[in-house]
Amino acid sequence: EMCIRDRLKTENSHFHKQFERYDELTKEIEVLEKQDEPVTDEHMEELKKQRLALKDELYAMLKG
Repeated sequence: EMCIRDRLKTENSHFHKQFERYDELTKEIEVLEKQDEPVTDEHMEELKKQRLALKDELYAMLKG
């Protein structure tokens, strides 16, 4: 039996798109954190804010 997250990813295109965007942001943040190149605090903060907003939206859909 599919878990609710997997079912939503299959049946709800908006959830699927947002879930993929969340994964992309997470990977981008992880790469930037590991790089030696400086990243502006504002840029990193913006990425984390976007990711948090997506997480909140995904959580609300899971609870709904």
